[in-house]
Formats: sequence, structure tokens, C-alpha cells
Amino acid sequence: MSNAQIEIQLIASLVAIACAIPGTFLVLRKMALITDAISHSILPGIVVGFFITHDLSSPLLIIMAAASGVLTVVLVEFIQKTGLVKEDTAIGLVFPALFSIGIILIAQNANDVHLDVDAVLLGELAFAPFDRFMISGIDMGPKSLWIIGSILIITLGLLFAFFKELKVSTFDAGLASALGLSPVIMHYGLMTVSSITTVGAFDAVGAILVIALMIAPAATAYLLTNDLKKMLLLAVTFGVGSAISGYWMAHALDTSISGSMTTVLGIVFLIVYLFAPNKGLFSVLYRQRQQRIEVSLLTFLLHLGNHKEEEERHVKHLNEHINWQKVQSKSVLDLALKNNMISINNDIVSLTKKGKKFTTEAIDYIVTNKNSEIENMKDRFFLFRG
Repeated sequence: MSNAQIEIQLIASLVAIACAIPGTFLVLRKMALITDAISHSILPGIVVGFFITHDLSSPLLIIMAAASGVLTVVLVEFIQKTGLVKEDTAIGLVFPALFSIGIILIAQNANDVHLDVDAVLLGELAFAPFDRFMISGIDMGPKSLWIIGSILIITLGLLFAFFKELKVSTFDAGLASALGLSPVIMHYGLMTVSSITTVGAFDAVGAILVIALMIAPAATAYLLTNDLKKMLLLAVTFGVGSAISGYWMAHALDTSISGSMTTVLGIVFLIVYLFAPNKGLFSVLYRQRQQRIEVSLLTFLLHLGNHKEEEERHVKHLNEHINWQKVQSKSVLDLALKNNMISINNDIVSLTKKGKKFTTEAIDYIVTNKNSEIENMKDRFFLFRG
């Protein structure tokens, strides 16, 4: 493995870590779309910074771009607070306008500048190792590595310093205000970090991969845990793992590195989306099926408790009178038998002692409008779920 390959993977990994941290809080705050807005609306800030310094490597470009990102957030919130449009509409209005302003400034004042789709939208990590950081003729490594590394150190420092404040303001802004914290400062601080991170990564990986690394790892981690610290660690792990895997996929297919990384991020999210233990699609569908069977079981037990006639308690009654399909009837009967709620003699169903106790408690909860307690009651009585 060559030095260039190592440097590309290292840059991508640092970008993934730097993006995963603010991305986690953006996902939790339901502000994922703002990343897309920031990644495009920083263009006028970069252009203005270049016009002032005439130096593409000037730190002023990062400052101006970050300011442009914060301006995007301010404008979005200003439009949203009028109550005339929702946040997604406000974002859709602001960032195309700012991006267009940047394009107009380039067209009018720097018409010889070439806007390459690969560089702007997809980015080209393959070129990152060739843009070196030189001090007194000494090669210090890729410039992107130093930029994103510096941003990552600052981001980690801010995370450790303000973790509690960020956590409280993210989950309960009212509590944060009551504790003397300023949700507004935390909000704009997070937006500033997100803007600076986006700017730092923009030159190396492009807008699309920045958005993907900011949101996809955090969204994937969100499906696996409710613990903030674990979510941050998982987001970083998914981001770095996908970046490295995407590089080698691009190497094998001889295609865009950033495009491959984004594809791997999408595949990882899809897998977790489908198979996550608690929030995955299949788990949710299974729980919904389980709940339907358990509701049917509760209905059946209440029916048995209210009827002493044998014809009303006959197994065929489920199909003929309650209008259940045979599959549903069998599922309900099997679940009731497994939990020792009923006994069956000569196709006549009767409540057991446990079934009678369960039914009595359920009726009490229904009469007193405490239906939410029935789920806790199921946990106490059921050894097997539907």
C-alpha cells in the first residue's frame, strides 16, 4: 500500500470522525437537512473570502464560509419563525438562493474559474495527497490532513467541554433554560462547528460526501441505541468503517472514491434499517404482528370470561362467530395455551385460574381507563409473546 493510499484513507477517516460528532446532534435535533443547506450555501462565503485575499489557501476562506453557513441557519430560522412556512420549505428557499449568489459572483468576477462536478459535488480524494503543506521547504503532509485534523481537535475539545450542555439543550431546551444554560448559544455553536467542519471537508471530499458522512453514520447509530455516548461512538465507527471500505471498493472497481464511500454508507444504513434489533423494519413489523395477536388474545379471554355457554366457548366459535381466520384463531389459541391462560376439553375452551386472574385485572384497567397499564400486566403474566 502506497503513501498516497494511506493518506487518502487517513483523510477520509478524519473527515468521517469530524462529521459524525456534529452530525449526531443534528440528527437528534431533527435538523439533518440543514447540513445540505450549509454544504451549498458556504459557496458565497468562499468566493467573498477569495476576492479579499486572492489566496485559496487563506484561513479567511474557512472563516467566511463558516459565517455563510451560520447566516444560512439564521435566515432559515427567521423565515420559519414567521409561521408562514415550515422549516424544510425555509431551507429549500435559503440555500438555493445563497448558492446561486455564489455562482453569480464567480461568473461575474472570476469567469475563468472552472467549477468541476467531481470536485464540487462528489469531491476527489485521489487528488488530496498532491496538495502538500510546506514549511520552509519541508513537506509536512497533505494540506487537507492538517485542516481537517485541526478542525477535529477543536471539535473534540468543544465536545468534552460542553457535552452536558449539548446533551441537555438537545433533549430538553426548557430544562436547559431553567438550569441557566442558553439553548440559543448551544444551537448556534453547533451550527458554527457544523459549518467549519463542512468547509474543512468540502475541498477534499465535496458536498455530497460531507452530507453523507454528517448524517448517514449518525442516523445508522440512532437505530441501534438510545444512549448518546454509544451513539457518538457508533456513528464514528460507521463513518470510519464506511470510508475505508468505500476506498477499497473504489480501488477494486476503478471508480469515484467519494461516490463509493457514499454508496457504502447507504448500504450500511439499509442493512441496519432492515435488521436493527429494536428499531429495524423487520423488528417493528414483528412487534406489530405480536401486538395484534396479543390484542386478539385479550379480546378472546374477555369473551370467555363473559360467556358460560359451551357453544360460545367452542373452538369453532372463533371462526364462525368472531369471524377470525383459521390462522389467526390458531395463533391466539396457541399463545393462550403456552401462557396457561386456557384449557381445552372436547373442543370447549375454559379459562384457567391464571386466565381468570388476568381477565379480571384487564377488566379493572379498562373500566378505570388505565389501558396503558395493560402492557405492564402482559409483562407480568406472559411467559411467551405472540
